[in-house]
Amino acid sequence: MAVELYSFKEIERIKKACDVVVEVLQVVAKAVRPGISTYELDQIAREEAKKRGAKPAFLNYKPPFSDEKFPASLCVSVNEAVVHGLPKREQIIKEGDIVSLDFGAYAEGYAGDSALTVAVGEISKEKEMLMKATREALEEAVKVCVPGNWVSDIVEAIHKVAKKYGVYPLKNLGGHGIGRRVHEDPFIPNHPETLKREKKDYKLRQGMVVAIEPMLSLGTEEISHDGDRWTVITADRSPAAHYEYVVAITKQGPIVLTEFKDG
Repeated sequence: MAVELYSFKEIERIKKACDVVVEVLQVVAKAVRPGISTYELDQIAREEAKKRGAKPAFLNYKPPFSDEKFPASLCVSVNEAVVHGLPKREQIIKEGDIVSLDFGAYAEGYAGDSALTVAVGEISKEKEMLMKATREALEEAVKVCVPGNWVSDIVEAIHKVAKKYGVYPLKNLGGHGIGRRVHEDPFIPNHPETLKREKKDYKLRQGMVVAIEPMLSLGTEEISHDGDRWTVITADRSPAAHYEYVVAITKQGPIVLTEFKDG
């Protein structure tokens, strides 16, 4: 599949979808508290998207790696869960958890997608450091999103920050292009080894729109699954954090389309 290039007007329309995503995620993030279930968080996301006339992008989405459609609108990944966390009625958020919220939406024919990690009350110093490192990895990755650089520059920026903090970028996971569809080329791995295996580096060009999403863990580069067919966890069950921005690559430099004002 070819990498899509978008006009400035199209990027403005992608930004509208991204605005919805940010608004929904901020409402959901405020609802995260001890005692709430991950299922309830999903219901809030659905309702908030509906209020804004948007369609949740993940609901009934069938990704290439699955034979089934995702049955929820929000991915809620708690502690050792990295991504694709399936919301469950029986999974109750507790004090000290860190919770990754990942949401995508379609509005007026274009897609938005973003993620953030929320601390539930007092968390450990290690988890605090992990969240800080993951957020910094995202910010450093954004800086290299300029025409003429490569996907490998994004991967290296994430890896460099992970190394600085002594945490681990997770293999076989990463970001992606976005625009008319929520997942487009190119794949943007978190880990240099994954990029090497894929053998697909892409030159960044004006008009590309990419979702960059570093996922870092405290203890391992390896992933596993928790048995529900969706939730990806760290192989050693150490905590993981996840942040995601959609970034437009322009002559003027990177434009973040899903930046959160706080947290």
